[in-house]
Amino acid sequence: MSQPSAKTPAELDQLCINTIRTLSMDAVQKANSGHPGTPMALAPVAYHLWQNHLRYDPDDPLWPNRDRFVLSVGHASMLLYSLLHLAGVKSVDKNGKPTDTPAVSLDDIKQFRQLDSNTPGHPEYRMTTGVETTTGPLGQGLGNSVGMAMAARWHEAHFNQPDNALFDYRVYALCGDGDMMEGVSHEAASLAGHLKLSNLIWIYDSNRITIEGHTDLAYSDDVESRFRGYNWNTMHVDSANDEAALEAAINKAKETADRPTLIVVKSIIAWGAPNKQDTSAAHGEPLGEEEIKLAKRTYGWPEDAQFLVPDGVKERFAEVMGARGKAARAEWHKRFDDFGKQHAELAKEFTQMHAAQLPEGWDADIPVFEPDAKGIATRESSGKVINAIAQRIPWMIGGAADLSPSTKTNLKFEGAGSFEAGSYAGRNLHFGIREHGMGAVVNGLALSGMRPYGSTFLIFSDYMKPPIRLSAIMEVPVIYVFTHDSIGVGEDGPTHQPIEQLASLRGVPGLSTLRPADANEVSEVWRVALSKPHAPSCIVLTRQPLPTFDRTKYASAEGVRRGAYVLADTPGGKTPEVLLLATGSEVSLCVEAYEKLVAEGIAARVVSMPSWDIFEQQDNAYKDSVLPPEVNARVAVEQAATLGWDRYVGRLGSQIVMHTFGASAPLKALKTKFGFTPERVYEEAKKQIERVKSSGINGKE
Repeated sequence: MSQPSAKTPAELDQLCINTIRTLSMDAVQKANSGHPGTPMALAPVAYHLWQNHLRYDPDDPLWPNRDRFVLSVGHASMLLYSLLHLAGVKSVDKNGKPTDTPAVSLDDIKQFRQLDSNTPGHPEYRMTTGVETTTGPLGQGLGNSVGMAMAARWHEAHFNQPDNALFDYRVYALCGDGDMMEGVSHEAASLAGHLKLSNLIWIYDSNRITIEGHTDLAYSDDVESRFRGYNWNTMHVDSANDEAALEAAINKAKETADRPTLIVVKSIIAWGAPNKQDTSAAHGEPLGEEEIKLAKRTYGWPEDAQFLVPDGVKERFAEVMGARGKAARAEWHKRFDDFGKQHAELAKEFTQMHAAQLPEGWDADIPVFEPDAKGIATRESSGKVINAIAQRIPWMIGGAADLSPSTKTNLKFEGAGSFEAGSYAGRNLHFGIREHGMGAVVNGLALSGMRPYGSTFLIFSDYMKPPIRLSAIMEVPVIYVFTHDSIGVGEDGPTHQPIEQLASLRGVPGLSTLRPADANEVSEVWRVALSKPHAPSCIVLTRQPLPTFDRTKYASAEGVRRGAYVLADTPGGKTPEVLLLATGSEVSLCVEAYEKLVAEGIAARVVSMPSWDIFEQQDNAYKDSVLPPEVNARVAVEQAATLGWDRYVGRLGSQIVMHTFGASAPLKALKTKFGFTPERVYEEAKKQIERVKSSGINGKE
């Protein structure tokens, strides 16, 4: 079988582009699933960007000062897999060290979208080396890229010295019409423009086709005008195949110093035969054998060749992109060696940060709160803990969606400052009222080695569920701080009173949801969350004051580390007659009921359960020691939906929970209306004890 040949540099470049196209169509066809259109149409754009501009060393794909490439159009994953294969990108081991194994082999491409392959349908971070972030839900990659660009600016402001500028990398994102329609891209773009992130370049494939057909069905935005309104630099390239125009646009973007850049590129969604107009099939379905043959004939390709990589293609990548990246990496490592000699403490900081480690003694100043019957809101104690910790973790950075005075997430110590346009060393982030964008941005920060947090009211976690879910999929250590966690919001009413949100968060695999019961549990949940280098956490806090328990009388808050623990137990170590289970603000109700029951000689136990997911990770012996299987009289108390509590109280156990939305009224009235009082807990406990006695249950239901 003869191969297509090329002799001149221009011919070699075209051969590389056509190889990307043919690998993409062959992989989608073999899988009988996927999107061939965008990879084929954008092959010239992606190739030109990687080959001529992206500063990236395939031999060390995690080199810290590399440019980042985000494929926000994640359905075009074969475009990225083809690039990773042809560029010879090496995979890294679990410690981030390069190996001799290719990140994406030809066999991997042949296993596109198959079980356990490292070429899944959408790019997955941690699964495939070279994938900078998981993309699939449209717009999320764009939000991530803003976080990455912010991290780059923070790196520059924090680490760069007059005699040694360690960091100057750029962030490129490839996006499409779907990304531009999704609201998260608007939030992210608005923030990026406000912050004047000139190191951020988005290339927008304006092919005007989506699954349903032409975008005229639902979309007629003047995108360039909109982005100019966001304070972006905008440019237009009339054809994805116009290399000279694309080169000029990218160069101008790189020269722009006061704003991010959007380059709008017109492309025609992939075709098989020339003038093929069946765009829906080309976009979202395999082309079919006959159309692939026609396309290959157009490219001068052997019609029956599959997964062909012609001679000279990999060599062309290596001699241009590879050589440029290798030289840049070597020069950077020399600079870092010099940096380490002259700025040892900063070099140590970066080494720890890059290795996902925390500084020694990072938790030494976490406060211990004295017993206080009146107590403080857990959002207040959390604010004290955040400020104690962040002073010892220089790369801990975060903020709120315009709510830091309410969520108490503002860093107040000297030097904390605000992250602002032209002043990027600050650690207080101001996201504006952009919850969805905030979630995507903090993911980008975490992907860049930062330890970020983002905050809003628990009810508005609904606005940011997609990035929370992606945090868990990617296993990145974002901390979400959600306050105003219950009907305790009071007069603000049902629109602001979360009911089903806790159940929703608890349902996300890999996400730790922590709802502390008092100030000392707050200290512990922060310790738990920051001790997870590869998992996100949600910390759920109150607006209203909660009593600070006397830990000489009740158990240590260190029990939080195991998810649930016995806070108050039966006198003399008796087997409990009834278990009172709760999280957050409702634990104090159980303690009050417990004291009354014990005073009557009833053997009761209070179990604080701040994190169900961590508790479920414990061995059965520990779980049974906290919740003895033989004790069937159980009462669960939580100002949230019932979902999930039956696993802990059993089918016949009592649940004092929310079965409706809340109401607008002072907190005391709401607690009485919905039954969140010590008296109600006490009554339910007595009923449960009587139920068990009267039914003759002996360790079984």
